[in-house]
This record gives sequence, C-alpha cells and structure tokens, in this order.
Amino acid sequence: MRFRFIEEHGGEFPTNRLCKVLDVSERGLRAYRSRPASQRQRTDMILLAHIKEQSRLSLGSYGRPRMTEELKEIGLNVGHRRVGRLMQENGIQVERSKKYKVTTDSNHAFNIAPNLLNRDFRADQPNRKWAGDISYVWTREGWLYLAVILDLHSRRVIGWAVSNRMKRDLAIRALKMAVALRQPPRGCIHHTDRGSQYCSHDYQKLLRQHGFQVSMSGKGDCYDNSAVETFFKTIKAELIWRRPWHTRRDAELASFQYINGFYNPRRRHSALGWKSPVPFKKKVA
Repeated sequence: MRFRFIEEHGGEFPTNRLCKVLDVSERGLRAYRSRPASQRQRTDMILLAHIKEQSRLSLGSYGRPRMTEELKEIGLNVGHRRVGRLMQENGIQVERSKKYKVTTDSNHAFNIAPNLLNRDFRADQPNRKWAGDISYVWTREGWLYLAVILDLHSRRVIGWAVSNRMKRDLAIRALKMAVALRQPPRGCIHHTDRGSQYCSHDYQKLLRQHGFQVSMSGKGDCYDNSAVETFFKTIKAELIWRRPWHTRRDAELASFQYINGFYNPRRRHSALGWKSPVPFKKKVA
C-alpha cells in the first residue's frame, strides 16, 4: 500500500522524500516497480478497458449497476463492488444536472379523460399501453419542443416529433408516427397528462379513429405519467444538459441519434430488470 501511494503521488513530491516519510527504502520501491503484475491486477486492467469502452458506447451514462450488467452480457464475470471500485479509481462517473420549464397547459375547456392507467406502467405485451408527453430543449435560437410516445412494454420510443412551438400538431405528428410504425389493435390504452395539446378535438378525434382507450393523469400529478417523465430525465441527463446547443437543428439531429442509436436498441432500463428494450416484430399474416 505504501509503494502504491508513492506511485500515485510521485508527481507531486520527490520520490526520496516520500520513501523517507513512509519509512520504505528506495531499493524496495525499485523492486516493487520491477515486480510483474498480479493476476488480479491484470484482470483489473482488462476490466477497465471494457469499462471505458462501454462508457464511451453509452455516452458516459452508465453508472455501476448498468455497467455491471453490460459487462456480464459480454461474458465477464464481475460484481458491482469491483466495477464501482474501478470506476471510482479511474474517475469514470455519471454527471447529472437539473433544469425545469413548465410544458403542461391544463387551463382549458376541453374534456378530461379518466386515469385508466392508474400508475400501472407494466404491460405484458407490446401495444397494450402507450404513454406520451412533451418536453423542451434550450438552444441559442430559442426553445425546441420534443413530443414522444412510449410503448410501456419495452420502454421504446415509438413516435416522436420536434417543433419550435408547442402546439397540438406537434403531439399529433408524434402519434401518427407511432400508429404508422405499430398499427396498434383497438383497445390500446393511450395515456398522457391533461395538457391542451392532448385534450384538443383534433388529437382526440385521431385517438377515436384508431380505437384507443383514452387515459389522462390527475391534475398537476407528474407521478401519474412517470414512465415518460423518466425518459425525459434520462435524455436530458445523458445528452441535452451535457453541452450547449447553437441551433434547433443540432439538437434535433442529436436527439434522433440518441433515440435510434442508443436509447431504443442499447440502453438498459431498471424497469426491465436492467435489460435492453426488446425489438418489436410485426406478426406476419
């Protein structure tokens, strides 16, 4: 431990001084340096290389639990503590920050649907429960608004759209994309907050045409739609808040790459037992 301390702090203090303070000989230090690495040290070096690679592939978003599951999937038998130690010793950590902007306008005269979902975000099959919401990205050109639809079975983003204005056509475009991609059966629950974009006549008409069961959160209760709130928290922490955005187009392209290149095909979700989302396959008639 003393030799290791000297190696770690040798750039800050003279080596001979450190040896004297720690009561070790310089000859012993030279022997320590020439000693071959132990089996555990060699294994740690291999694990660290994989950790750095998985951190790069995950855009630096994986903490200890997800990183451990990723390493196990590629065939490395490793525990949470060892992964956490290697990440801590090598400065590999997840940076998170927080910003807030109100995006729900519930002060309107449209009809409000009951909360059919009732905070049950589990679905045993695809296209049984969908959830949608709208969030925002600040750019130097102004706000960029992002609307998404999630399939709660896999947590995959199945529909999304962006706009510089938070109008009902934004939500409609995200819904139309999800419907075109999935062609859901009648009776699928569609859950959102009670914002004017989702309560509008045009949006509700589209839901009726495709046979959705309409469900809405309670007034001012973000926990009723926490699955989508979690997605927005994730994309902001792992992408949006990590750099300034000069244009809306830059933020749009980065969001597209994140959703289709990482979140949908690769990212592990605690709600799925740390598994990646299962790709949806249409049944062939």
